[in-house]
Amino acid sequence: MSELGLEISVAETKQLLDEGADFYFLDCREQNEWDYVNLEGAELIPMSEIQQRVAELEPHKQRHVVIHCHHGGRSLQVAQWLRGQGFDQAQSMAGGIDVWSQEIDGSKLRY
Repeated sequence: MSELGLEISVAETKQLLDEGADFYFLDCREQNEWDYVNLEGAELIPMSEIQQRVAELEPHKQRHVVIHCHHGGRSLQVAQWLRGQGFDQAQSMAGGIDVWSQEIDGSKLRY
């Protein structure tokens, strides 16, 4: 597998989901944001808890990991941090759930 860039587009992420690709989809927003709107297939581990909960991610260390947040800032930080922990295939979904709601699924609430 060629080296992955630090970011992946919402369209590329949607394609992975549609193809049933083997990847771990991580939502790093906070619980109240998740409760408001979330993406099917993603699991919530808030950025504020990621360092304490990194052991939960260990089984996914060799897998492709796509992280998303609201606009892409937090997920980019988490992707960079995870790469520093040896998650070489961690990527941030550029634009986050906000761009997803604009380009992929308009039924997802924006905030």
